[in-house]
Amino acid sequence: MPPEVLSAPLIVEFPFTRSTGPVLGAFLTGLRERVVLGARGSDGRVLCPPAEYDPVTAAELTELVPLGQLGTVTTWAWNERPRPYQPLDTPFAWVLVRLDGADTALLHALDAPRDAVRTGMRVAIRWAEERSGAITDIACFEPAPEAADAPDTAQRPRAEGSA
Repeated sequence: MPPEVLSAPLIVEFPFTRSTGPVLGAFLTGLRERVVLGARGSDGRVLCPPAEYDPVTAAELTELVPLGQLGTVTTWAWNERPRPYQPLDTPFAWVLVRLDGADTALLHALDAPRDAVRTGMRVAIRWAEERSGAITDIACFEPAPEAADAPDTAQRPRAEGSA
């Protein structure tokens, strides 16, 4: 007679949660309230999305800066066949957008016809109707109204050496 096989249930779990911390937490909370925040680095650049630590000195970053809701496309790639769970279900562009007041660019989707997309175009945030404090609170970007198509001349000067 074969020996009795012993068994026990095995539950694989990860019983912890991760805090977003003061910088990313403020960024996500801001998105819920339709406010975009960047973080000022030691060299004066404003990073968006904000970083917890300075990319130059590795020091903790604490100064948050409100940014505009308009920005400029710095580069883009066309997505002809969106996949499930992507921001849009029709063809769109993945864009890097430098929001007014920021020195770095944020990756997101742009809802515009392919022949309208160009580097340097002005875009505006399209907010999600329901927001929860996540990057998806920005539904996507869309072309800015004509009056906003020219670069913002009132924008603060960029930090030396920033693009």
